[in-house]
Amino acid sequence: MLSDGMLDYFALGVLCFVVVVLFYGIIVLHDIPYEIARQRNHPHQDAIHAAGWVSLFTLHALWPFLWIWAMLYREDRGWGFGVPKSDLQRQLADLQSRLRQLEDAQASGTAQER
Repeated sequence: MLSDGMLDYFALGVLCFVVVVLFYGIIVLHDIPYEIARQRNHPHQDAIHAAGWVSLFTLHALWPFLWIWAMLYREDRGWGFGVPKSDLQRQLADLQSRLRQLEDAQASGTAQER
């Protein structure tokens, strides 16, 4: 059987282990938005990292906003608002070809009137 003194040391060891795990767990938790931003090559990843450290002092009240901020940006589509660049380029090419057709039709119509 373990004596009372041994149980006290075991309890102290468990308490220290739990405190260390909680300490590092909170640090890992606050770094999640920064890691997302880093993987997505976010242009504001340094600001997200700094705000993550600030959120430690606000009991992680800022953390959900940092997570959203980090998730908004993707390198392939930017901020995700509007039409992707490839669609815009295709639409521009279509409009330019239609404009050329209209100009050609107008030019040939003007030539026929003469």
